Formats: sequence, structure tokens, C-alpha cells
Amino acid sequence: MTGDTVTNNKASADALHWSSMREAGTLTGLRFLWAVHRYFGRPAVSFLLRPIVWYFVLFRAQARRGSLEFLTTHWQCYPEFWKKKPGLSASLRHFREFAETVVDKLMAWHLELDPNLFYIRDKETHQRLLNDTRGQLIIGSHLGNIEYCRGFMQRYKSQTINVLLHDRHAQNYVAMMQSLNPQSRINVFQVDEFDITTILQFKDKIDAGEWIFIAGDRTPPSGNTRTVAVTFMGRTAHLPIGPYLLARALECPVKLMFAYRNYCGDDNRLYFDVVDFADQIKLPAKRRQQLLQDYAQQYANHLETVCREAPYQWFNFYSYWADSPHSTPPGDH
Repeated sequence: MTGDTVTNNKASADALHWSSMREAGTLTGLRFLWAVHRYFGRPAVSFLLRPIVWYFVLFRAQARRGSLEFLTTHWQCYPEFWKKKPGLSASLRHFREFAETVVDKLMAWHLELDPNLFYIRDKETHQRLLNDTRGQLIIGSHLGNIEYCRGFMQRYKSQTINVLLHDRHAQNYVAMMQSLNPQSRINVFQVDEFDITTILQFKDKIDAGEWIFIAGDRTPPSGNTRTVAVTFMGRTAHLPIGPYLLARALECPVKLMFAYRNYCGDDNRLYFDVVDFADQIKLPAKRRQQLLQDYAQQYANHLETVCREAPYQWFNFYSYWADSPHSTPPGDH
């Protein structure tokens, strides 16, 4: 990876970096919500989520600012979506959909998903993926509910799925999901760096026909993290190059996946997107920087397409853009 002219991200305890945010929810709290759902149903859970939503809005200033900044940027970029400039009521809905999604993430690991709820935009691409016996690198995001992707795909094909996380603060959530379904063929790995040993481990999994999920919309909290600047919703954001370097090392097909649900609307469907991103990523030395830039921008374009339709499903509650008033330059994290 040496020689790539990209932006370095230094890890620190800076409260403005997403990785320093406290874990939202204790293991006890998640177990309580699961018990309520089991005995009283989803309406009771939704009722109990209301004070949690108000807590976030009132006491999580960083998350509240991140929500309002994103929604306002969306309003500026896609005014036809909005009746008025987003304010407190829009942020409340934003956090409400986030809370509902957290519960649905737990459900997706334990309950059978009704295939009739899914709206698959590109059925041909979806079917090609199901018929492909090769290992795949799946790049997702913190938009919507990626657990729906994992659960949906696993139930339609006996498939081992490996999830790569940088989120140390999400350990309670992962522990809860795994306890709900210990027989699941979904493995979760905490990864801070892609060293040779780690890459060889995942190469073996790809060669065995397994899938690897990784998010492409957050920079890992690592001192060696590298990013490139992309245009996202008319502004400059920094995205990681790790997924594309990993794809090059794994020499496997790359797909994008997005899944989301409109909890506050009348449409109860689960929207599911599979995008053919690359059959194989190659990064020749002379074009490496430009290719990394191109791949990250292509990803940002696809992500924005989904954001345009479902802004309330955006769950990066921090100052996301390089010019955010409450953010610091990537090199200062």
C-alpha cells in the first residue's frame, strides 16, 4: 500500500470522530427489547422506543448535529423530496427510524424473513449472484439495515457470510445478535488492520465460496487508515480505500448491497438492491491512485442514489463532510 497518494487518518480520542461515540444501548437493554417483542409484539417495542428517541435528540448533541446536517444537506440537494427545511421534527423521525432499525437488526438474525416483503429492484443481478458459486466481497453501508441483506441472502442459499467490523463500540450489539441465533452461518470479525495474516485468512474463505461483508462509508479508526476525497451530495467527503485494496488482494467479484425500510410511511416493503460493482479489481501501480479515486466515487454515487430516496435511513450520526463546521481535517483525527 506504500506509494499511494491518499489522505492519512490518525486515530485519537477526538470526540468528533465517529469511532469515539459511545455504544448506543447496553446488552441488558437490547435483551429487554427482545423480550418485549417476544411476549407483547412489535407495537409494544415501538412504544418503548419513544423515550429512547427523545433521549438521543435531547442529550446526544453530536448525533443531533450530525442528523440535522445530513438532512439539511439532503434538502439542499434534493428539495423536491421535502415540504419544508428539515428541523427538530425531521430529526425526531430520523432517530425514530434508527431505533426501529436497531430492533429489526436483531429480528433479522433470529426470525424468518417473509420474502413477500422484499422489493428487489434488479432481479436479474440478484439471481446471478445466487447462482454464482464464487466467493464474493460485498460492500455495504450504514444506510438502512444490512442485516436484511445477510438474512435474506442466507435464507435463499446456504451461504457462509463473514462480516468485518471496525466498530469496537458495537460489541454489545454483536454479542446480542450472536446469542439470538448461535447456529447462524454468519461470522463477525473485529478488524482494525488488513495485515498479511488477515488477508490470507479471508482469501481462504473466498476460495471456499464464502462471502465477506464490509462497509464502505466510514473510515476505520486506525492510524494507518487511508482515504480519498469524493463528491457526495454536492459536498466533499472522505471514504476509505480499504474495501478496494482488500478486493484486489482477494481477487474476487465485488458487489454492493443496500436494504432499507420506510418505518414512518405507509409502504411496509423492504427495498433490496444488489449492484454489480466489479468482476475483479486490479490496481496497476501507474494508475493506482486514480483507480482508487474512481472506485470510491462510484461507490459514493450508488450510495447517494439510495440516500436520495431514503434520507431517514442514513445512520452516520456525526459530521460527515470535510467542510462540516464541527469536524476536523482527516489528518487531525
